[in-house]
Amino acid sequence: MPDAKELCLDSFKQVPPSWLRFADQLHHPLNPPFKYQSSGQTFWLSHQRCLFWEEERALIISDLHFGKTGHFRKSGIAVPQTVFKEDLQRLIALIQFFKPAQIIIVGDMFHSESNKELNLFRKWRNDFSQLPFHLVKGNHDILDGEWYKDCNITLHPEEMRIGNFSFRHDLQLGNPDFKTGSEGIATFTFSGHIHPGIGIRGMGKQALSFPCFHFSKSYCTLPAFSLFTGFILIEPDEEDDVFAIVEDELMAF
Repeated sequence: MPDAKELCLDSFKQVPPSWLRFADQLHHPLNPPFKYQSSGQTFWLSHQRCLFWEEERALIISDLHFGKTGHFRKSGIAVPQTVFKEDLQRLIALIQFFKPAQIIIVGDMFHSESNKELNLFRKWRNDFSQLPFHLVKGNHDILDGEWYKDCNITLHPEEMRIGNFSFRHDLQLGNPDFKTGSEGIATFTFSGHIHPGIGIRGMGKQALSFPCFHFSKSYCTLPAFSLFTGFILIEPDEEDDVFAIVEDELMAF
């Protein structure tokens, strides 16, 4: 029986060639993924707003907000569907590049109620039906449970655990001591929700801000995957690691 990697590659036979060409440019030799190690595990950070867990072959993403542009259009706000298509195209390219055995979504995979864009996602999901999708529900994931079941998405209401690592959408919601897992084992937590960003001050009053990955000793907050999102400026501690996403590169702070 073929493994998830082989099944994933077979699925690309049904993907438009133009979307595959995008994958060839996803990580240029000059800006490869950045290697980050924590708790004896290796994570590869991508300027495409995700990270890949090498040992578990897991692509970890947060805040895709699929269907957001369709939600805006239903409300009379003219947002082009190309925004959604570009995000989906980036996801396909990342699957081809990293060849994951599973995908872990740390909340807000979808933005609101079902619309035409989510119907497009459902058709796309059918082409990748053998690739496991795990979703830790976020505050925007309000679709009916049967919808996720039909799309072969495994739901985790509050938390997903793999060894000493946990995945939660909101780092502190319902878990005051997020440094300790439900079994009392110290754990490193991956979260999203706040769409972290970092501010950079230059000469005089110049200031720029960018989405970022934020690592502390006990958690990582991922940037929002969707390009149709803003971000909130964080105030990291001195010992924290922050990686700003500046165009097609990662910059360490």
